[in-house]
Amino acid sequence: MGQYAKRLHKKLASKSASLPTKEPKRRPGDPLPGGGTDMETLIKEGYDPIHAVYIFMQQLSAFFAEGVSQLPEMKAWARTVEKAEDEYMPAGPPMSPLTRSYFWLWALYDLRIGKSDDTLALCQIAANDVILMNPHQLDACKKLAASRMGIYEHVGREGPHVRLRELITDDQFTCHSPAGYVGRKGELWYVRLVPPLEPELAPYWIALTTPYILIEASKTDWLDFLKRAMVQFDGPNERTRLHHLLKYGPETHYWNEFVFKAYHHHQQDAVFLAGIPDVKASLPHA
Repeated sequence: MGQYAKRLHKKLASKSASLPTKEPKRRPGDPLPGGGTDMETLIKEGYDPIHAVYIFMQQLSAFFAEGVSQLPEMKAWARTVEKAEDEYMPAGPPMSPLTRSYFWLWALYDLRIGKSDDTLALCQIAANDVILMNPHQLDACKKLAASRMGIYEHVGREGPHVRLRELITDDQFTCHSPAGYVGRKGELWYVRLVPPLEPELAPYWIALTTPYILIEASKTDWLDFLKRAMVQFDGPNERTRLHHLLKYGPETHYWNEFVFKAYHHHQQDAVFLAGIPDVKASLPHA
């Protein structure tokens, strides 16, 4: 637990006596606190059940963020997010190449607060003895907190699912792509994957973001970039250094800037990015 998580936990614990201990009564389909949608409704609307759990959990994280963002302990997080919203106008093309899902997953699960390693989600997890997520919610929150964007090669299909292989690690994933884009073998995807919640019943991963398809740069170009960019990070192995690069970047808005400057075109179920982050001449909007 980092300094921001400790300070926030202390503040919430001091106010816990006034917090409700029971969920308010509601009918199925009624909006959740903060305007969210329950899992039953999401599934009825056609969402994959595992994807629905992650959407529900992201809503809980956003509701938690809304509740704590006015506290002094979280002002640094709130200021950074507010400034980033003004800068990148997340909405999805044609308004902005940053989709809402991409931006808010970054803000809730990747954005480090101040100079600490705390994220909003890690503060939420640390406060669970006060806010009382159930074990399933806590597990999903931990998986979201550990997730990151990654760069993957499309290596084929498995029924309705897409098979992706991560550059550098060569880890392979069978994925559900909720955006509907299934692509073709050989494509490079920049996307956030989260793991199965019930692997015995549903062993596939979920691509939480609309796929960003990387064009006008080869797999070799990207491998070379990742290898030279990873050098600046400490860690016992390539896997750790790659994680730091892709989750946090060399600086706070590194990957937001890449998406913003690399935008090439889009279609309903995918966004296409051109170029390599550290080769400015390759980026359409550098």
